[in-house]
Amino acid sequence: MTKAKPFIKWVGGKTQLIEQLDEQLPADFGNWDDVTYIEPFVGGGAMLFYMLQRYPNIQHVVINDINPDLTTCYRTVRDNPEELIVSLQDIQDAYNTLQTEEARKEFFLTVRDRYNEKNLDPIENTTKFFFLNRTCFNGLYRVNKKGLFNVPFGKYTNPQICDPMTIRKDSELLKRVEIMTGEFECCVYQRWHAADGETCQTKSSSNSADEDA
Repeated sequence: MTKAKPFIKWVGGKTQLIEQLDEQLPADFGNWDDVTYIEPFVGGGAMLFYMLQRYPNIQHVVINDINPDLTTCYRTVRDNPEELIVSLQDIQDAYNTLQTEEARKEFFLTVRDRYNEKNLDPIENTTKFFFLNRTCFNGLYRVNKKGLFNVPFGKYTNPQICDPMTIRKDSELLKRVEIMTGEFECCVYQRWHAADGETCQTKSSSNSADEDA
């Protein structure tokens, strides 16, 4: 049976450390009631997908990342998996039909330029994010001082850009996940103070006012 797993490659991913990290949890963690799980630096989500499948007692889930394109990917996989699959299949087919490395590199650079225009709808933005992640050098995510993605072309023969089963399985799990974008302090603070109506932004404004006084 297909299991949920990271839908992108991510430097610093925890896939190889899952067992060691699980061992750090309290021995009776699986018996806790009404657990809230927060990932303030979600990245590729290896630990997220593991925890949600391993521990059904996790009832509330919040993930966050400072990279808005990455969190857009999570929202798109959660909310529009079928549209995304069609779009990814199209770009994968177009890329894999190219016969020369030169043609593939040109295709890659065209997609990268379009991605860096930063005016794409969520489906197109996520499609290009996936494509670049699967075809750039070592699956790196790096931007320059202007915030533009600048990782060079990677030489892969037949990269899998579209993985329908993984996207659908991930989408199922993400249906119950709250997705935030911003500094990790805001994610944690806002989650715990949501009930009293205070947000990280209002807290920051309050702190600034105190400092100015």
